[in-house]
Amino acid sequence: MSFRPPRAEQLLIEGPAGTLEALLEDPLSPSGPPAGFAVLCHPHPLHGGTMHNKVVHTVARACQERAMPTLRFNYRGVGNSTGSYDDGRGETLDALAVVAAGRARWPGAPLTLAGFSFGGMISLLAAAAAAPARLISIAPAVARAEFASMARPDCPWLIVQGGADEIVECAEVRAFAARFQPAPQLVVLPGAGHFFHGRLPELRDAAFAFLAPA
Repeated sequence: MSFRPPRAEQLLIEGPAGTLEALLEDPLSPSGPPAGFAVLCHPHPLHGGTMHNKVVHTVARACQERAMPTLRFNYRGVGNSTGSYDDGRGETLDALAVVAAGRARWPGAPLTLAGFSFGGMISLLAAAAAAPARLISIAPAVARAEFASMARPDCPWLIVQGGADEIVECAEVRAFAARFQPAPQLVVLPGAGHFFHGRLPELRDAAFAFLAPA
C-alpha cells in the first residue's frame, strides 16, 4: 500500500529568542507509541533556507515512512520565528529547544536528528547535548572552524553527499568522515549537486534504508 503523507500541523515552540515556527507531521501509527521522532534542521537562513526546503522535506518524509512523527522548524528570524540570525550559535540552541519540545510530547521516544547543509552543521553541533539515537547529515558544511576538533557523535550516523556538490566539496566531506572511528556511513551520489536536483528519490532511499529497525 502506498504511503499517505500526514497532514502538517502548524506549531509555535518556545525558543531561547522567542517563538519558533514549526510543522509537525505525524503518521499516527495505529500500533501504539511512535517508533521515534525526528527533528530536521534547514539550510542557511541568509541564503533562502527554510523548513520548506525540498531536501529537508524529503528526509522528513523518509522518517514518516518509518512511522516517526517529524518536526521541521524555522530558525530565529526565519518565517514567523522571532529573533535574528546568530551565526550558528543561536540556531543550535533553537534546534535543542525543538528537541526538548519533541521529548516532552513523546517521552522516551528515540530521537533522529537530521540537517542539510548549514542545517547539517547545526544538527552536528546540537548532537553533543541532544544525544540522538540516530544522526543524518546531508551535505554538511564541514569546513566550518567548529568542526576542527569535534568528537564523534555516539550514535549510528549517516552522511549523504553529492559527488558534484558545487557548495560543499565532496573531498572535504570524505576527509571529514574518515577522521572518525567508527566511520559514519557515507553515501555519495555520483554527479549530484548540492540541492540534489533530480536525485531526491535516491536521497530518500538512503535515509529510509538507514532508518530501518535494528
